[in-house]
Amino acid sequence: MLTQEQNERLTRVGPGTPGGELLRRYWQVLCPTAQFAADVKGLRIRVLGEDLVVFRKDDGTYAAVVERYEHVTLRTYPVRQLSGLLFVYMGPNAESPPLLPHWDVLARTDRPKHIQVLPVHNCNWLQIQENTADSVHTYYLHGHRMKVLGLPGGDFFYRPILSYDWSVCDWGVEKRVVYAGDPPEVEIRPPLLFPNLLRIPEGQVEALHFRVPIDDEHTRIIWFGLMPPSFGPVTDDDHVDTRFEHDPPGLRVEDVDITTFYGQDRVVWETQGAIADRSQETLGATDRGIVLFRRQLAEQIDRVAAGLEPTIAVVHDETANSCITFESSKRLDAGAHVMMR
Repeated sequence: MLTQEQNERLTRVGPGTPGGELLRRYWQVLCPTAQFAADVKGLRIRVLGEDLVVFRKDDGTYAAVVERYEHVTLRTYPVRQLSGLLFVYMGPNAESPPLLPHWDVLARTDRPKHIQVLPVHNCNWLQIQENTADSVHTYYLHGHRMKVLGLPGGDFFYRPILSYDWSVCDWGVEKRVVYAGDPPEVEIRPPLLFPNLLRIPEGQVEALHFRVPIDDEHTRIIWFGLMPPSFGPVTDDDHVDTRFEHDPPGLRVEDVDITTFYGQDRVVWETQGAIADRSQETLGATDRGIVLFRRQLAEQIDRVAAGLEPTIAVVHDETANSCITFESSKRLDAGAHVMMR
């Protein structure tokens, strides 16, 4: 468990907060470029507790300024466009920020792409991201729940788990699960991408989930998918297929549809409260990945507080940034079948 002070340090995202200063060292998604129709020059978007105005300049590039109502100098943040998304860097050294990571699904140009902007989630970003480090929740929350509901789609995860493990890597936290069988099936999942991304295959789709803190108690999730060829034509960055999802008016978390993996996750995230009270939790062996991730966060927060740069998932080498890939499969030992999930 964490003390209340430790929990505050990890979860608060506003300017000057320890956690917020760390998150500002990473490029955060603002919105799809599809929101800038021909007659739209600017949008108001709240990110990390700051109200920004994002605008398209006459030369077609983008920028963001902190919205102010007084006569003061406006702070400007750099904005980059990649694969139909706009990203903002809100950290120091705006003139020379780290490179925007070209994750594989963003960089590839051989398959069509799709963007979904999900409804605003009424909870802190960390309880969403910690779910990524909880490798065995898929057995209980998804596999078992689908079985109880009599629905298909959960059989892959509803198998006895022999072992599980986590380890640190350059990009965040690597995850491995071994399922029972003859031979055992070793599932190597893509790493938790530090600090707030999920990279995961979803059937034929290779997906990225961006968990962007709006403020301390609200999170914007933007889903990006590298789709199979049958989805449609390959387009340029200005015309990526985009969909916006909205909750019906007055939706309560108790009314969220739990017949899907997404709905099941959302209910668990939001029913923990706006900011989960981690001083009251009891962790077990299956929570080792969460503990590892929290330690990473705390260590990187300390580095930033000491005036240093984060050491995880910060890219400066152009030659290593053309297309950041992960292993799709590999043979771990004789007779072990390996797949990504």
